[in-house]
Amino acid sequence: MLRLFRTNEIRDVQELEGDWDFQPITDKEGLPSRYQYRMPVPGCWEMHPQFATYQGKGVYRRIVEISRKGAIRLVFKGVSHTADVFFDGVPAGRHYNAYTPFAVVISDVEPGTHEIAVIVDNSFGESSALHVPNDYYTYGGLIRPAAIELLQEELFIERIAFTPIRSAEGWKGAISLYVRNIGQRARQARLQLSLAGRDIDAGVASVMPGETVELSMTEPFPGVNPWSAGDPTLYLLKALLYVDGQDAPVDDLIERVGFRTVTTENGRIQVNGEDVVLKGFNRHEDHALAGAAIPYPLMVHDMELMLDMGANTVRTSHYPNDERFLDLCDERGLFVWEENHARGLSLEQMKHPLFAKQCEDCNREMVENHFNHPSIIIWAILNECASDTPEGREMYRTQLEQIRAMDSSRPLSFASHHRDRELCFDLADIVSFNLYPLWYGDEDPLELVKQARIWADEAGGLGKPMIMSEFGGDGYYGYRDPSRVKGTEERHADIIESNLAAYTSVPFLSGMLIWQFCDCRVTEGTGWLLTRAGTQNSKGIVDRYRRPKLAYSVVKKYFAGKQSH
Repeated sequence: MLRLFRTNEIRDVQELEGDWDFQPITDKEGLPSRYQYRMPVPGCWEMHPQFATYQGKGVYRRIVEISRKGAIRLVFKGVSHTADVFFDGVPAGRHYNAYTPFAVVISDVEPGTHEIAVIVDNSFGESSALHVPNDYYTYGGLIRPAAIELLQEELFIERIAFTPIRSAEGWKGAISLYVRNIGQRARQARLQLSLAGRDIDAGVASVMPGETVELSMTEPFPGVNPWSAGDPTLYLLKALLYVDGQDAPVDDLIERVGFRTVTTENGRIQVNGEDVVLKGFNRHEDHALAGAAIPYPLMVHDMELMLDMGANTVRTSHYPNDERFLDLCDERGLFVWEENHARGLSLEQMKHPLFAKQCEDCNREMVENHFNHPSIIIWAILNECASDTPEGREMYRTQLEQIRAMDSSRPLSFASHHRDRELCFDLADIVSFNLYPLWYGDEDPLELVKQARIWADEAGGLGKPMIMSEFGGDGYYGYRDPSRVKGTEERHADIIESNLAAYTSVPFLSGMLIWQFCDCRVTEGTGWLLTRAGTQNSKGIVDRYRRPKLAYSVVKKYFAGKQSH
């Protein structure tokens, strides 16, 4: 399942879910001549008993049947973390970053049997600036769905971007369609749209070989219902492509959109003009039974647990999430803070020769692919990186400007732990702090959040909304003791309660996001911060199997206003 709704009715899309051949290889090896193993896709190879701790390269292979001559598009929603794609043994494309989708287009494919192979690498090295040893684990494999698309023509709709506009006259939508020509001659494209009961002629354009053309328009949509957390109304936006004057469409693309706006006025966050306070969790895509390849039923389980506790927000720490989970957030009315992929990098690490390019690619792929999700109300970058240095400031500026140029409809933020040393709050729309009172120190949460507001105001954040983007402490599931020493579920619940009592009492906070929803696996043998017991970050309100800790009831009391049973 690629998405929670059908994205094409004309384009032939065949999902590649199921068993693939698999073989580990060394750095010097190419495609193997024999495969000893089978691996499920989507999936993580760490779920196989022979590869529970394997870091390195492995090859996935799938034999496919192509029914007709023409161009194909191989779609990968997430390969962790580097993919080299081969079609019939010939290199077809390369991609870096586990958490953003990509596609490889191949022209003039003959009908018959063909081989798709992907060399996957989850190891750390000189070519990886973002995937480094960290406070979460880099799993290996085709961790998200894959598909093959059979294109009728060498002209196709690459993507749609929809921006809702709220005005005194009612709702409008700014729509941009992107049409790509992978052929050898110029073609004429005509596009037709339908949305919320309206059929719209989107115009005609000539598309040169190798070119992608954008067609844009702004249209009124009277009578639509806005999307909100309490009433997450969604609409299908359908685009049809006609080529060279033909009467029948040759391609289509369907997106799902909602009418909502996000603003940051008077030091608050507004959705559709109404102030909101974000209450929720940081969530890693990690499960004891699935690794990073979380199947749909377990995504729903996560969603239901968060909603049961009264959450209205999830932060995709620290990378773009699976589109199916974002679809769920759209459907259930859960606000999303989505951020790019960079956590805790020092200035030296940010000076890596590939850092800027890999961040730029991640930002572009995140925004372009997830643009239409109404649940996403904040874009963010570079969690706990070197925003306290002049050199780091310029990198933050560059990335925030890149995202703002792609999407000016959402506010931007980043999570900082630099306290009074922060240099970049003036660059963002929302100021956000990662602070851990009562865990990494004995500070009082109420006094600290008041001090943080002063730090923000003095560092360029005056008048901007403020979020406590991380707080919490370790609680080892099942470790209960009346001593309430650090690591017990009792102490963990105490820390969460003290923090939430403070943050819900102050009038100037626009959000509080607990670190974290679920325990997660971490990289073994790293030198950052602390050595994690059992190679786990155990600050989850539930453990890796989603078993609730004592803090679950505390969160429910503050977020939902009631105790759990």
